[in-house]
Amino acid sequence: MFDKLEDLVDRLASVLEELNDPNVVNDQKRFRSLMKEQNELAPIVEKYNEYKEAKQNIEESLEILEEETDEEMRELAKEELAESKARVEELENEIKILLIPKDPNDDKNVIVEIRAGAGGDEAALFAAELFRMYRSYSDSRRWKTEMISVNENGIGGFKEVSFMITGQGAYSRLKYESGVHRVQRIPATESGGRIHTSTVTVAIMPEAEEVDVEIDMNDCRFDVFRASGNGGQCVNTTDSAVRLTHIPTGIVVSCQDEKSQLKNKDKAMKVLRARLYELECQKAHDAEAEARRSQIGTGDRAEKIRTYNFPQGRVTDHRIKLTLHKLDGILNGDLDEVIDSLIAADQTAKLAKMQEQ
Repeated sequence: MFDKLEDLVDRLASVLEELNDPNVVNDQKRFRSLMKEQNELAPIVEKYNEYKEAKQNIEESLEILEEETDEEMRELAKEELAESKARVEELENEIKILLIPKDPNDDKNVIVEIRAGAGGDEAALFAAELFRMYRSYSDSRRWKTEMISVNENGIGGFKEVSFMITGQGAYSRLKYESGVHRVQRIPATESGGRIHTSTVTVAIMPEAEEVDVEIDMNDCRFDVFRASGNGGQCVNTTDSAVRLTHIPTGIVVSCQDEKSQLKNKDKAMKVLRARLYELECQKAHDAEAEARRSQIGTGDRAEKIRTYNFPQGRVTDHRIKLTLHKLDGILNGDLDEVIDSLIAADQTAKLAKMQEQ
């Protein structure tokens, strides 16, 4: 794992050199790409330099212990050696975590959908509470919350609500919130004092990117033919009409509006680009719909990721078996302890998988 770190050091040096090039500064797309790469590489290289320094300290301490006869100096060297060894171990773990492949969606904004599941009005009331929880959490991180749509139930609850959260790293932290959230409490409308269980489903989706369509001209076949129909002096006498076939998709576009073959080719390319864009949009839409279905599930009580138990004042995340007796704080947006624990568990699982490979 550590053998590629020197390559990353060299790459960071190259990136910094490029960023100082006036031509790169003038090319905003390239400049942004390099700045992003620098931000990703810099923490890894910084930790690696600390790691090398700690390793060097170990070597120096061992040399002192080998050569030094003064007992006081030897004691100092032993202390230094123990500290450096502990630091090396810490840094190795930190570097391993930094080397985990990053989720390409982590820096994106998110669209959050909350839907009342089983439990009727009580579920809708809790859906509204979860909305306020995420809004408060967003505010605490100085992210921006923007409503998209809401379907209220008339008593302060939300049957469904969708909103966007805009901010650095929003998806990286909120993606673990997708799933079924279960609430156990005595509803205000319950006269017998019985505890009811209701469910609310949450879907966290990264904001969709614009679809760029790039056409490889090697994938295109142009055939020319004589235009048909009523035309003027040239329309029916020259091979100005164009039939464009996009080989990978089988899309065929014919264009004979213009007298010029070149203009018809240009129009055919525009039509093809529009059709391919529509195809990509449809795929993106289908994938998003599939992601939403797979995240939300059925809203059944048994399909849960987290339980909010009001009588006991506790929140339990069932994925990592974490229980916190701070229900009020969490519902007021104090989610960091839960999310940090989920991130740590995710990183541990990914590290284990990397070591297996």
